[in-house]
Amino acid sequence: MGKTVALPDEAEKPTAVAVEHGGTDYDGTSTLAPTGTRGTDVEKGSQAGADGGEAAAMRAEYKKRERKLLLKLDFGILPFAVLLYLSAYLDRGNLANARLEGLETEVLDGKDTNYSLALCMFYITYILLSVPGTLLAKAISPSTSISIGALIWSIGATCQAAAFNRAGLFVCRLFVGVGEAMFGQAMALHLTYWYTKEDLAKRIGLFISAGSLSGAFGGLIAYGVTSIKNASIAQWRILFLIEGCPSVVLAICVFLFMPNRPEISRYLNEDERTLCLTRLNRENLQESGGIDYRGVKRCFTDWKTYVISVMYSCMNLTLGSVGGFLPTIIKGFGYSNARAQLFTVPPYAVALVFMLLLTSFSDWRQSRGIPVCVPFMLGMIGWAVLLAVPASSATHSDYAGRYFACICIVTAGYTNIPLIMAWQSANTGNQSQRAASLGMLNALGQCLSLAAAFLFPTAEGAQFTKGCSVNLAFQALGFTIAACMTLWYRWENRRRDRVEGGRPPKGTPLDVLDKHDLAPGFRYTP
Repeated sequence: MGKTVALPDEAEKPTAVAVEHGGTDYDGTSTLAPTGTRGTDVEKGSQAGADGGEAAAMRAEYKKRERKLLLKLDFGILPFAVLLYLSAYLDRGNLANARLEGLETEVLDGKDTNYSLALCMFYITYILLSVPGTLLAKAISPSTSISIGALIWSIGATCQAAAFNRAGLFVCRLFVGVGEAMFGQAMALHLTYWYTKEDLAKRIGLFISAGSLSGAFGGLIAYGVTSIKNASIAQWRILFLIEGCPSVVLAICVFLFMPNRPEISRYLNEDERTLCLTRLNRENLQESGGIDYRGVKRCFTDWKTYVISVMYSCMNLTLGSVGGFLPTIIKGFGYSNARAQLFTVPPYAVALVFMLLLTSFSDWRQSRGIPVCVPFMLGMIGWAVLLAVPASSATHSDYAGRYFACICIVTAGYTNIPLIMAWQSANTGNQSQRAASLGMLNALGQCLSLAAAFLFPTAEGAQFTKGCSVNLAFQALGFTIAACMTLWYRWENRRRDRVEGGRPPKGTPLDVLDKHDLAPGFRYTP
């Protein structure tokens, strides 16, 4: 029997989707090929004959139910995503704060090179395991794979407090990278299981915004730790314990309570499940579990995967520079260690607000390329100012200009993360291609983060000419790639419109399982 869910469209007559639940017949009249979810067949049909008044009422009712569903999804999924990302970035980035608390002197023999190597240890495992870690979330339950990753990184981050030599610290950083490789892109993939393309960038932006929050919280926590006097252990050890232990508890909560996939999650009732799957099916986003290796192969053979990953790497060079050296750059203004920690907070707060505004605009306009160009321009401005304005014998206005530049580079580093992830996700044909592409985005896109660890040697402080120059060049490269790709996507969409005689009606089933983003009717998000 068919259970019908009305799907009114602003430009079309209302449609209906028949979903067989083996229950009561709800006046469904026609069906198309089933998509299949846990014994549930989601089918498309049409409901004709409704007059204008009935259609308007149906649209209003559908929008009301849709808003209620989205609100429930936001409350059930996004808090876990935000807390996980906040935890991940606190545990990843606290090395920079610990450096000012004495870590480099006590454990790393007071050498810049050892500190840079400690930063690199994280990225080695993070890069190597990004693709397998993301595909694992496709192969098994996302809540299980993500919670395992969170448990690994939180234990590794907490154990940093027990390091007494550089080898111990290096091993801990390797394990932090292992855990986070199973989380970052996997969480973005998990959101695509629940949200449509129109909802995605803002939601990814909301959980990525926790990265900005972590920078602000990290600075405040580090500032608070500096006020602890006469403690039995070093202040940097206290910092690692304060930021690492809560993450262990969070990992357990994620395993127990985070919703899994919409077709099997007990978080939704049957009506909500039907509506959620219907929305996904309209954009051909629903797919059975397990890995389709044809999609993985399409990812590895698609030139766009590598071009977008290079652009993402340009962004990550600035992000790695900010995460590893922002407190050091600000300390070069003449501040004490404690005040330098405190003054890292405002740039992250500005980045948070700017990110949420730009991702909301990107979702509203369904445009990614032009919004991606904006943070790259901010990054160019910020690094150019740091390069041009003198750090030594600086006046008050010089310091103000350099602090403004710090705000620009932090904003540039964080704002583009959700935009590029949403862009890559929207332009893949199915979940397996999407999982592999997001993993590749992180694997290739983090390579320049390794270079960031060596761009700011103490000998070049506080001007850091090499670090600023290299970052400026790669921000310009990222801007160029973003501009070229948005133009190419627009050109390709117009070409397909000509070849296919226009775009198919919204909700038309596409052969994305076999042909991926090359399927007739598929259009890229520019």
